[in-house]
Amino acid sequence: MTDPEQGDSRRGAMAGLIIAAALLALGVWLARDLSAASKMQDCLMSGRTNCNVIEPAR
Repeated sequence: MTDPEQGDSRRGAMAGLIIAAALLALGVWLARDLSAASKMQDCLMSGRTNCNVIEPAR
């Protein structure tokens, strides 16, 4: 006897996995963005006028 709903349960599990991965990626992006904003705010609150990040030449 085969269970015809077995494919649906796997489809739901895959959808849940994809949603969880998307939420994780969104959380990491948000944490990085908030961290950068916090560093910029700290720089400005210390009285500096030039808080731009200088990227090294490659």
